[in-house]
Amino acid sequence: MIIKNAEYVTSIVHKKLFEGEVPEIAIAGRSNVGKSSFINMLTNRKKLARSSSEPGRTRMLNYFSINNGEFFLVDLPGYGYAKVTDKERNSWKGLIEYYLQESKNLKFVFLIVDVRHEPSELDLQLAEYLKYYAIPYVLVATKADKLSKAACKGALATLAKGFSVAAENILLVSSLTGTGRDAVLSAISANL
Repeated sequence: MIIKNAEYVTSIVHKKLFEGEVPEIAIAGRSNVGKSSFINMLTNRKKLARSSSEPGRTRMLNYFSINNGEFFLVDLPGYGYAKVTDKERNSWKGLIEYYLQESKNLKFVFLIVDVRHEPSELDLQLAEYLKYYAIPYVLVATKADKLSKAACKGALATLAKGFSVAAENILLVSSLTGTGRDAVLSAISANL
């Protein structure tokens, strides 16, 4: 898989989906886990998806067209951000669930986690949700540049145990250095 170009298409706030027949890959994860940076690293565009140090920045479904409509990356709202009202948090949860259940074009989900932290209860719930609804997903551990190689190996083992998967089934990436980008592109090719 080669990404030649990428562009922002639209954002959706309410329970409706983007019309069309284009395959979609969703990007899901906790608030501030690095979803936007992951999209920017993957597409080689520094500011395609707006990243922020403020958690909870993504509050809608953001669609990005890859290779002139070959497929879409769909950035989902982050979950687990505490500094919003229950009403807003439930709205995001409802939007995520609506998308995951109703999108006819969804091929798989990149479930993004931070390699430095054990999986949260919400991470594990989302993984179980995806399994329950038979939605394929690929685990991606971000922020590999924040740990030594030895520490990354131990952290991957912890994540693998938490998710009950083999450590080699988790893609280790760094949006800062580009580490793991080729493995992610291979995962896209294998799952589209």
